[in-house]
Amino acid sequence: MTQTPNNRWLLPDGIEEILPPDASAVERLRQQLLSLYDSWGYDFVIPAMIEFTDSLLTGTANSLDRKTYTLVDQLTGKQMGLRSDMTPQVARIDAHQLANTGTSRFCYCGHLVHAYADGLNPSRSPLQIGAEVFGNASIEADIEVVCLMLETLQRIPLKDVSIDLGHVGIFRSLVEQSGLDKTLENVLFDMLQRKSIPELKAFLADQSLTETTRNQFCQLALLNGSVEIIDEARDVFKGAAEECLAALDHIEAVANGVQQRFPDVLIHCDLSELRGYEYHTGLVFAAFLPGLGRDIARGGRYDDIGSVFGVARPATGFSTDLLNLFHLSELSSPVKAAILAPSHKDENLQQLIKQLRDNGERVINDLSDGDNSAQQQMCNRQIIHDGNQWVVKEVK
Repeated sequence: MTQTPNNRWLLPDGIEEILPPDASAVERLRQQLLSLYDSWGYDFVIPAMIEFTDSLLTGTANSLDRKTYTLVDQLTGKQMGLRSDMTPQVARIDAHQLANTGTSRFCYCGHLVHAYADGLNPSRSPLQIGAEVFGNASIEADIEVVCLMLETLQRIPLKDVSIDLGHVGIFRSLVEQSGLDKTLENVLFDMLQRKSIPELKAFLADQSLTETTRNQFCQLALLNGSVEIIDEARDVFKGAAEECLAALDHIEAVANGVQQRFPDVLIHCDLSELRGYEYHTGLVFAAFLPGLGRDIARGGRYDDIGSVFGVARPATGFSTDLLNLFHLSELSSPVKAAILAPSHKDENLQQLIKQLRDNGERVINDLSDGDNSAQQQMCNRQIIHDGNQWVVKEVK
């Protein structure tokens, strides 16, 4: 929209700001979740809002290229980008800034800027919050981050959350075994994501593939359901490469581990789910709410993400948009009741005001020259002088 003197206050499409009292409620939720992550042993980091694109968009992060706003650094002439995802930044911090060699846990929360909206989410300025584990390739690390994601959603709180589990290694293994080139792999990938079975069958019929391989690709699109679908998949992929069968074992182990800790959460397995295929290297997962057409949190494994920074490290984690979760929640945004204080230089009054504020009270100085009707709407108490001292009284 073209700005005119009458609408210069408008923000660009997809860019939002949070106003009172919601802003305070979002901040309380942010602090609550970061405190939760701290209790699990995750260290808080604050990545830079902007950095050089040859660092920001290297390795697996090159999939973010089209989402990233770029500009030229006036000091160096090099291209810089506004962050569109913090995970690559945290990987750089782990590999280069901190140079850790053991298991590391990090959490973060901050605004992103997207050049265009992502799917069904109209926001181009999400408030990303998430947690990552680096330096640990175990199934237990995957179970931990999935459980922490679920704990996050329960703290909001959001009800009837379900999760989807998948593994990009299944599709990668089948493609490698089939010998399809990158162009055909991308075509096949698109059909699987749309679960277009007739189109998929027609495409596979034109390829130089064995009947078993064609059947495995077709069945991959249909293998989704409860954890029991893993047993059916083992029959379908009998004779497939070891990486494919290991991926099935991985999904099952994660599902069982999560179910032990969250027995009421519905776990759904979708073996053709390739969310973040160019980015992830193993397990992928996402959380959903009934009736909502997109995920509310997502994550997965992205091993060796730090290799472009000189240190190849296994990694797994999740992230979500805190503002989206707040809008989905039933959290109220009450205005904190305040105390109205007269505009007076009396030393005893000022000492009382300071004491009240130190104790966590909200004290508003009356700047209305006695016409305090508007401010009284925010105050349920006021400070008055009873003839002997300054005291706090309820507003009638």
